[in-house]
Amino acid sequence: MESAAVQTDLQSKIEPLLLEVADVVNTTLDLDTTLRRVAELVRKVFDYEIFAILLLNEKTQELRIRFNVGYKRELADKIRIKMGEGVTGLAAQHREAMLVGDVTTDPRYISGVPDVRSELAVPLIVKNKVIGVIDIESPQPNHFTEEHKRLLTLIASRMAVGIENARLYTRTTRQARTLLLLNEIARELTSILNLDELLKRIAELLSRLINYQMFSILLVDPTGEKLQHRFSLRFQENIHLKHDIPIGEGVVGYAVQQKEVVLVSDVTKDSHYILLNPETRSELAAPLIYKDKVIGVLDLEHTRRGFFTDDHKRTITTLAAQVAIAIENARLYEQIERQEKRLERDLALARELQFRLLPQAPPHLANLEVAAKFSPARAIGGDLYDFVDYSLSRFAMVIGDVSGKGAPAAIYAALVSGILRSHAPIEPGPAEMLSAVNFSLGERRIEGQFVSIIFALWDDSNRTLQVANSGLPRPLYCHDGKIEVIEATGLPLGLFDDADYDEFTFHANPGDMFVFFSDGILDARNQAGDMFGRRRVEEIVAKSCEFSADWVVDSLFKAVAEHAAGVETFDDQTVVAIKVKNPSGTAQ
Repeated sequence: MESAAVQTDLQSKIEPLLLEVADVVNTTLDLDTTLRRVAELVRKVFDYEIFAILLLNEKTQELRIRFNVGYKRELADKIRIKMGEGVTGLAAQHREAMLVGDVTTDPRYISGVPDVRSELAVPLIVKNKVIGVIDIESPQPNHFTEEHKRLLTLIASRMAVGIENARLYTRTTRQARTLLLLNEIARELTSILNLDELLKRIAELLSRLINYQMFSILLVDPTGEKLQHRFSLRFQENIHLKHDIPIGEGVVGYAVQQKEVVLVSDVTKDSHYILLNPETRSELAAPLIYKDKVIGVLDLEHTRRGFFTDDHKRTITTLAAQVAIAIENARLYEQIERQEKRLERDLALARELQFRLLPQAPPHLANLEVAAKFSPARAIGGDLYDFVDYSLSRFAMVIGDVSGKGAPAAIYAALVSGILRSHAPIEPGPAEMLSAVNFSLGERRIEGQFVSIIFALWDDSNRTLQVANSGLPRPLYCHDGKIEVIEATGLPLGLFDDADYDEFTFHANPGDMFVFFSDGILDARNQAGDMFGRRRVEEIVAKSCEFSADWVVDSLFKAVAEHAAGVETFDDQTVVAIKVKNPSGTAQ
């Protein structure tokens, strides 16, 4: 549940991040501007004091700082890090992000800025080639997390493409129009997170760059042994192909196996070609590579020999890197979407089960009217209430509040309810029941989990109420036209083995009312941050004493909702009210 929650928090960052990164790397082909804007984007994700983008010199195989924040200029100009040296050199060599919580204990660390304690280095990879490293350092140990690592990896994967495009633009201005169009296409593709829609759009946009006649996108199957057709066009008509191609076979299989673009000028003279389209004469296949792993291939075919050129090869090479990222993002989105739907179904079922575990109706007693309501802050919650029959016209009321929220709290609440009911047959008094539950929880103590409970025992024959409390807000007793706070307090259950609990006894008269409530009622905040508070609770109860128990419960929930309008509910809310009936059998 926590993992799903964490997976759901990450997904909320991915979509806007992808669009913003795409905007950074695709709106300029100037290298300095690209590096500066990426640095600004990284700062939006998490603040930093020391930041550098190092680019690889292919001839010397050294990393050099191309952009930095926090370095002295003369030092930044002199730094040369060979592949495999230091954290950044290892990240480049191993082609994977490196996260070091404390560099003082890591012999691989190369000091550049004084007082650094933690470091995160992510390689920049494009077209299966390392071109540099993003490096972030902090004076605080363990400053960076796995989520930082994942988010920076996303930025780096897109940034590498932007740098490669900028370099290509610098080398050959005559390809400017093609590159600008590639960037436009890539920008659009990153905003499409439905896989089927994305594949169709790839085919449409690619036709603006290369005038192909037949086109297919094949993706590597889960076994990693063959390619499966996911989208195909033949002379602008969408067709469905079911013929799988083993990795290594055919032009596409060979391109995937070799992790390189394959250009065949005449397929009739190529031993790798598999005859699927008799009209085909030339073919261009580009593997889709994401994080050094081939996930599929783009395949273009034409009826004319020698139709595809080296320019086409360079174009498809650049586009394939963008397409691979877009496809993987769409897959990730669909995976998270499936998980969210499954989680929603699970939560809906859990919510139904939790409400079914609550009493389906209040008990019917000759001298007492009972009302209760529970509203979880999330789909499920950690508050509880229950009614347990004792013998001789007696019954017990339980109101509880488990530490935490969501599924863990709900499960712990179910455990507490089970323990309470397991002790009920011996009909302990309130203080004795709290001690028994505390002992049982101590035997199966769970770190960080505890529960606050009010246990009240009502004797309907002589109209007496016994109350003991283990940490819930002090309940209210309305009688003789006034409000009395029941000074019942105590330590929560499950924390201390030898806790003792006081017990209070009240002899009630017709018209008297007792009101019990959880912290969620008092702690509800409005948009100004003001809590609902005990004073408001007491005022509402005082004005409602002459009305029914249902009226009091509904009035409290209505007032809390109005107070906290527009603010997300922070804590579970529970209210239980009991009112002594008059001799005619109705609440007075």
